[in-house]
Amino acid sequence: MWVTTKRVARYGVAGFVRNGFVSLAAVVIMTITLFVVALLLISGAALNSTLKALTDKVDVTVYFTTNATEPQIQDIQNQLKALPEVASVTYVSPDEALATFRERHKNDQLTMQALDELGTNPLGAALEIRAKETSQYESIAKYLNTQQSAATGSGAVIDKVNFYQNKTAIDRLTTIIQSSRRLGIAVALVMALASIIITFNTIRLAIYTSRDEIGVMNLVGAGHWYVRGPFMIAGVLYGAVAAIVVLLLLYPITLWLGPASERFMGTFNVFNYFTGAFPLFFLALMVSGIALGALSSYLAVRRYLHT
Repeated sequence: MWVTTKRVARYGVAGFVRNGFVSLAAVVIMTITLFVVALLLISGAALNSTLKALTDKVDVTVYFTTNATEPQIQDIQNQLKALPEVASVTYVSPDEALATFRERHKNDQLTMQALDELGTNPLGAALEIRAKETSQYESIAKYLNTQQSAATGSGAVIDKVNFYQNKTAIDRLTTIIQSSRRLGIAVALVMALASIIITFNTIRLAIYTSRDEIGVMNLVGAGHWYVRGPFMIAGVLYGAVAAIVVLLLLYPITLWLGPASERFMGTFNVFNYFTGAFPLFFLALMVSGIALGALSSYLAVRRYLHT
């Protein structure tokens, strides 16, 4: 059995090499397919990292009027802390709000001049609220809006609740991510189908060129595995070689794009992600390549090789 397996493997490698240009065509189209798969993994991680970074910056901020008193603000703060959805509430004094505003607009001379001419602090205090889960922000915002609409008690000093602007941005980004994933999967499926067709025809041509050898094997009573095995091995080699090529290409490409991706996306470095998740890439690409090659070979052998 071991001797037969070695012979089948040797004949499969020989067939892979013998059909040089045809094998090259199959490897190239499969390389493109697996490269699309790798891009899906990288783009998915990049988009998720961007979404997480944006989500981590989201909070509900409630701004108070300038005549709000400390007891009124404290009352709202205690009410918020009592909500089960709230993880933390941070108090921002009017002076801190003014300092932040000045820092943010330090290059806007017109705004800074107008602020200096006022002579007083036009900003009120604020509370920055963090929820335990992202999905809970909306209920917290609705609670504050209800308090503001009532215009009684401490709710009367609420000037504005800032949440829905951030929610709109996150919803749009989430929609973009979902659409990008669907498009990427569609492209990957089309390329996978093209790979199967190309490999299928490659194995079909290999069977045709080896028809005399196959006839002799049948005459001497060779088993199914001995006759069909080399073609299956060749198909698997197409996928394995394509996976190795993609992995070799990804290293210099991600190394080159690493600094640019970090500048563009903030914390996501495509090279660091690739090197850190290399086992995932190796496993995903190798399994995908071998599966595509084996499936194509199996279909071709079953269709055109009769032993």
